[in-house]
Amino acid sequence: QVQLVESGGGLVQAGGSLRLSCAASGRTIRNIAMGWFRQAPGKEREFVAGMSWGGRGTHYADSVQGRFRISRDNAKNTFYLQMNSLKPEDTAVYYCGAGSWTSNTNDYDDWGQGTQVTVSS
Repeated sequence: QVQLVESGGGLVQAGGSLRLSCAASGRTIRNIAMGWFRQAPGKEREFVAGMSWGGRGTHYADSVQGRFRISRDNAKNTFYLQMNSLKPEDTAVYYCGAGSWTSNTNDYDDWGQGTQVTVSS
């Protein structure tokens, strides 16, 4: 019901910052929740951050708390993940999902194709 395209990934040194974008099409994101997940090689997809459709509720994985921030711009039909103080262990493919803001991958209705984030030491 919604198509999602991630962008903004890349190579950054430890301590640096990136902002990931998830552009939605096919429907508005104004009234849907969304989240960010990541998957490192050889590991399962891991919850990173989620936001309720109204933007009031947010939650973060302990590993990124205080460093990452999820946000949305309904006018642009886009949501974001601002990543600061990046660590090598943040290296992963990052995915945006729509339809939920929980930590459970099965709760989500749609996913983007992912964008690679590589943090060098």
